[in-house]
Amino acid sequence: MTTATAGRHYAAPATRGSDDFAGTGQLLRLYLRRDRIVLPLWVFAFGVLPAFYVASTKEVYGTPEDLVRYAKTITDSPALRAMYGPVFSTEIGPLSLWKAGPYFAMIAIATILTVIRHTRVEEETGRAELVGATSIGRYAGLTAALTLTGVGSLVSGILCAAMLYSNDLSATGSLAYGATLAGSGLAWAGVAAMAAQVSTGARIARGIALGALATAFALRAIGDAGNGVLSWFSPLGWCIQMRAFAQERWWVLLPLLALAALTTAAAYLLMSRRDTGSGLLAERPGPPTAAPALSGATGLAWRLQRGSMLAWSIGFLLYGLLMGGAVKSVGDMLDENSSVTDVVARMGGSTMLQDAFINLAITLLAAGAAAYSISATLRLHEEEASQRVETTLSGSISRERYALSHIGFALLGPAVLLMVAGLAIGVVYGASDGDVAGKVGDAVGAALVQVPAVWVLTGLTVAIYGLLPRFTPVAWGVLSIMVVLFFVGALDGSPQWLLDLVPFVHPPKLPAAPFEAAPVLWLLAIAGALLAVGIVAFRRRDLR
Repeated sequence: MTTATAGRHYAAPATRGSDDFAGTGQLLRLYLRRDRIVLPLWVFAFGVLPAFYVASTKEVYGTPEDLVRYAKTITDSPALRAMYGPVFSTEIGPLSLWKAGPYFAMIAIATILTVIRHTRVEEETGRAELVGATSIGRYAGLTAALTLTGVGSLVSGILCAAMLYSNDLSATGSLAYGATLAGSGLAWAGVAAMAAQVSTGARIARGIALGALATAFALRAIGDAGNGVLSWFSPLGWCIQMRAFAQERWWVLLPLLALAALTTAAAYLLMSRRDTGSGLLAERPGPPTAAPALSGATGLAWRLQRGSMLAWSIGFLLYGLLMGGAVKSVGDMLDENSSVTDVVARMGGSTMLQDAFINLAITLLAAGAAAYSISATLRLHEEEASQRVETTLSGSISRERYALSHIGFALLGPAVLLMVAGLAIGVVYGASDGDVAGKVGDAVGAALVQVPAVWVLTGLTVAIYGLLPRFTPVAWGVLSIMVVLFFVGALDGSPQWLLDLVPFVHPPKLPAAPFEAAPVLWLLAIAGALLAVGIVAFRRRDLR
């Protein structure tokens, strides 16, 4: 042994395995802290809200004859089956949870956004690379994100089953519905994890996962409106086919869990074949020179916003077509039970039940338009967090002009979405009623009066971004609380002052009620004040 070799130490070669998952617990605690507001909100919402459908259905349909007529109306309407799915029994359990069928898709949206926020967004912003430079394993971030989302889905399912059982429903059916809800969350979390490995951009990853969800919803809707074959090609169709409270099919959980396992395994495999910050799909090189449309801030904002606006417009068009086809059927169904009139009136409708249903349908769409508006406004937050805004503002552009370029689409987008939905509802409903021109005017008018209410949420998001940019995503929690207050508070008799905090309750209840300008003007004034506060605060503060 020579002197040169005596003091030399040889390190053992690095081994894969447990080291790839080192630090998972630390990252999980970090993600829990960051999601300490959003995660409990969606867990609580999906765990508790389905039980409210049981209470409201018991109140409205008090006799077995009412339940039979209710089920027959659903079975005879392809539009209603497409929106919510079929019914498999005339008992209170399956009928009360019929309208809760969309919760399988809603929890999918929550899990998709959660997984991508803690995986692809972390890589896009460079935080994952900084964390990876420490003693954190390669798969720790993905494992922590999937663990967080999986635990949230399981808690939602357990809470939902407990709430349903507390409403005097059978333990078997309650457990079946809760297990299916959790299974849907787990399956789509795996889809999101796999989508996060494909592209370098979080928006594209969200688009891939949400596009897959939209395809699954379309297959389920078309299948349930027809002979039901296409529904079996959709994970959302599998959830409906569990048939909770109607001779449950427990084996339906197997394809859901298999999908979760396969997509999760594929996500780990794909992640092992790429570098941090990269994607499996190579980015296309751009043209050597920018097009004239990109010469200004508005052109850049349009380039960034156009994809999501197109996708949302298609979704609103399809949902408007479904709603328009369901108006006449719902009107016939409601006419058979006089007690429904009181519930519809408490939800903001009128004694003209078909017009009340249009108003309720468009109010639901207004909440969706508010979600788009918040998403469009949050583009400002994403650009600042990724430090691209500094490059943009280094040119001859003011902060106000830059902010307004994105806020303009957050204001224009909801108006376009609601108009598209109103036109779809009016055309389909008018064709079935023989008065296309009149019904289109009614539906479009009912849609446009909701735009100022949506703009209040836009202004609130801009104000939070200007004053407290770190907490801008809290706008999603505000919207969730408002939706719960409106749809649940109106049913359980919440105080009016509490309901008045929701902007969607204030516009005129068109097409049944007459138009009143005062509420619309007040909403416009509040939205304008919030926008002004946010823009002024953004101009005066430092960039993060």
